Amino acid sequence: MSETGTGTDTGSVNGDGAPIRVMVVDDHPMWRDAVARDLGEAGFDVVATAGDGDQAVRRARAAAPDVLVLDLNLPAKPGVQVCKEVVAADPALRVLVLSASGEHADVLEAVKSGATGYLLKSASTEELVDAVRRTAVGDPVFTPGLAGLVLGEYRRLAAEPAPAADPDRPGAPRLTDRETEVLRLVAKGLSYKQIAERLVISHRTVQNHVQNTLGKLQLHNRVELVRYAIERGLDDE
Repeated sequence: MSETGTGTDTGSVNGDGAPIRVMVVDDHPMWRDAVARDLGEAGFDVVATAGDGDQAVRRARAAAPDVLVLDLNLPAKPGVQVCKEVVAADPALRVLVLSASGEHADVLEAVKSGATGYLLKSASTEELVDAVRRTAVGDPVFTPGLAGLVLGEYRRLAAEPAPAADPDRPGAPRLTDRETEVLRLVAKGLSYKQIAERLVISHRTVQNHVQNTLGKLQLHNRVELVRYAIERGLDDE
């Protein structure tokens, strides 16, 4: 990483007080070890590392991390395929891509594969630590300049036909006013922290509203949720 570590921090624990469990996947041993060391020093529980795609899938299933810090350029199996497989096996797992590539195609492919965030390897240790903490609670984290790209892709996807839940059909789930309000802000591209500040509620409450909304609408991730919201014009309200 480009700066020194930050030291142990209570922000690296989850809701029940246990350290956030992290796995680091990168085919470069020195980089992988450095990232794992920096995260460990910041208070995370680094439960596993892996150097190729097949190894990553096996070890992720065995170690059950909360966050997978994943490089895209891997031998044996590409990072996007690893992302698809581990998220399919454990939808609660969050994936933070840490890549040298800022190519738009790579960013969008990673998000479509289920990644929660995308950070360039030029990020500082402090930025990485903050990104892992935020990823652990489901907050989308992107290197500056990439968030707008992803939101634009959400809008493009929303213009295509989608098998999203139809709120007008009989028996369709109804969202509460607060869930609709949170959904509208999600569709506008706000982070969970920004939504919490805007609505004067806790970050965890925002997260709970999002999870409840996903369940009601039978959607699986933030990409589908934002697409659903934009299709219904909630981002324009």
